[in-house]
Amino acid sequence: MKEPSYREHALRILPWICVRCAREFPGSRLRELTVHHKDGDHHHNPPDGSNWELLCIYCHENEHARVEDARAGGGGAEPGAAPATHKPLAALGELLKRKRGG
Repeated sequence: MKEPSYREHALRILPWICVRCAREFPGSRLRELTVHHKDGDHHHNPPDGSNWELLCIYCHENEHARVEDARAGGGGAEPGAAPATHKPLAALGELLKRKRGG
């Protein structure tokens, strides 16, 4: 039996939500959800998914454009701007526990 791709594995263990814009993706629209490697190494695929995040195609494109801008010397963020601190999935584990009755 063929081992599942990292995309198949990520879609099995991660919620179908873009971690940047927080849009949800039902099964009929999963093709619009991509797996982004946090460290940029497409060969680093730990089974716990710790190097992956699901991004919609638009946010994924934006993420890679930001990396390219930074390489070219562009600043990206405004000087002195505070980093984003919102964590849209922070309470997901607790919510799922309550929903399961545990």
